[in-house]
Amino acid sequence: MGFAAASELSAKGAKVIVTGRNKESLKQAEAELNVIGIQADQSDLKSIDSLVEQVSSQFGKVDVVFLNAGIAAFAPLDSASEEHYDSIMDINVKGTYFTIQKLLPILNDGASIIFNTSVNAHLAMPNSSVYAASKAALLSLNKVFATELAPRKIRVNAVSPGPVETPIYSKLGLEKEEVEGLGAALGEKILLKRFAQANEIAKTVGFLASDDSSFTTGTEIVVDGGLTVNSVM
Repeated sequence: MGFAAASELSAKGAKVIVTGRNKESLKQAEAELNVIGIQADQSDLKSIDSLVEQVSSQFGKVDVVFLNAGIAAFAPLDSASEEHYDSIMDINVKGTYFTIQKLLPILNDGASIIFNTSVNAHLAMPNSSVYAASKAALLSLNKVFATELAPRKIRVNAVSPGPVETPIYSKLGLEKEEVEGLGAALGEKILLKRFAQANEIAKTVGFLASDDSSFTTGTEIVVDGGLTVNSVM
């Protein structure tokens, strides 16, 4: 989704900086899109400091921030480990929180901040407690930050995708049969009977980044093909 969002914003004429831990993925983005890649680890506050310093010194102010970095992993309550909890919360919540805090001095007044959250915050899906909690936390931050940053005309919004065709499903710690079973079950519940394409989420990010959403702040846009309308799992 980050790659698709970068492509969408670049196509609209934005100067786009993409960040992440994987150097090869950053090189691919630079090669295929008109973007600048900077290696950074959202779970490491010193890395965030370095990122902000580099962006500030090379590019100056920032107009749009899309907070897409995050991890997903499943575990039932009775066997979830502290490592499972900390790894998700450190990246999805703590890292996101301090990324925004540290970027504030170089954000232009009138900027747009966009959280990538998830319908999982609403679905009560078994074994997803920590991941769901991390996304619910972001939805709360979304509203609070919209209030705090309103005096600077900074808009803060969230896009909550349903299932999207991305490689993340191979990284959930599930067996192939479990992933396929999850896909089949979700496919039956999604009213449009398919997973989203990453570029469909990117279109929503593009809307929230642009002046087309100039009177939109503190809200969540759900892009899930109707999953939450038909959400009994």
